Amino acid sequence: MSNNDIVPGFDEEKDESLKINLQKVEEADGCLILFLNGYIDTYNSNFFQKRVNRAIEAGFPRLIFHCGGLNYVSSTGIGSFTAFLKAVKPRGGDLVLLEIQPKVYEVFQLLGFSQFFQIKDNMDDAVQFFSAGGKTVETSVFPKIFRCPICSTKLKASKSGRFRCSNCKTILAIDAAGQVFLG
Repeated sequence: MSNNDIVPGFDEEKDESLKINLQKVEEADGCLILFLNGYIDTYNSNFFQKRVNRAIEAGFPRLIFHCGGLNYVSSTGIGSFTAFLKAVKPRGGDLVLLEIQPKVYEVFQLLGFSQFFQIKDNMDDAVQFFSAGGKTVETSVFPKIFRCPICSTKLKASKSGRFRCSNCKTILAIDAAGQVFLG
């Protein structure tokens, strides 16, 4: 199934700096995965916004951005994600960011935006978020296994609080919801 089959006219414009592939999520109504590959900066953020807004207008207010192939996001790009959040919330939607590269996550944190977005570690958690009606399923988050946002070392936290990465020695904090912050 091509992008245009899912969202009519989605691939009318192309930009070599950012490739987007779409996949419908059958388990949740109006849910779409956007596989991002490349980067988002001042020069291509308008292109990015137009394409994602087309998906929202086509009836997909629940967006999962798979960021594993996204190697850079400028502050303008983060502004795009914020605009998407404002566009989908009144439609009963939300967005989830998935598999964010450590250097991209750091930009979200430095600008203070990491707390506004649902950030999930894997596709199952992202789909479960939407199939549960956009509510995080209340289960104990601890012990929580996650990757250091700086060096990607796998870490385990038994409770919320502040601690130091065993590899790069960065001070990290983890809140009661399991969100990890630079500390």
